[in-house]
Amino acid sequence: MSLTLIIIIITCLISYRAMEDRLLKEQWMFRPAVIHERGEWYRFLSAGFIHADWMHLLFNMYVLYAFGEYVEGAYEAVFGPFEGKVLYLVLYLMGIAAASIPSYYQHQGNYTYAALGASGAVSGIVFAFIFFSPWAMLSLFFFIPMPAILFGIGYLWYSNYMAKRNLDNIGHDAHFWGGVFGFLFTIVAAAVIQPALISNFLSQLYDGLIFMR
Repeated sequence: MSLTLIIIIITCLISYRAMEDRLLKEQWMFRPAVIHERGEWYRFLSAGFIHADWMHLLFNMYVLYAFGEYVEGAYEAVFGPFEGKVLYLVLYLMGIAAASIPSYYQHQGNYTYAALGASGAVSGIVFAFIFFSPWAMLSLFFFIPMPAILFGIGYLWYSNYMAKRNLDNIGHDAHFWGGVFGFLFTIVAAAVIQPALISNFLSQLYDGLIFMR
């Protein structure tokens, strides 16, 4: 069984339990003010394993499965079977926390702010995919096809725009920083372990741009 499927199963089980137990959900949610006051740092990680409702959970797990299986396989292929799995797990878990760091500093005095869900980590997985396959065709809103690299640029712009406007209850800032983290983490891992991957990424970008001309 892939690590991606194990993460999905664990997340679904914990999320279901938290949906049934409001106290558990409250104890695991990301609340910057509570973390700052009580030092409950575990919330940086625990919030990524609970979700607001079934739609929230199913969407995140669908995207994680769609991209995570590929990224996990790519990590194993280029970094080694064991090292790849370890790095993939680190990418996912650190992605949960890293995506929330800006919100922590922005809202540590705001006792009404709370967040939950794996969206930040899932965004990181998507952007790791973009590193490996920048010209793969992705479907925006499930029916508008576009190259992954253009999708990523549009995704970051939209997430940043919506985070600044603050018009809904979606953690756009976590989406933005999760994506940035996933891309940078993969680049750093490649630079340290397999530097040729950086050249391969740049070559793919160049070849794609030439083809589009």
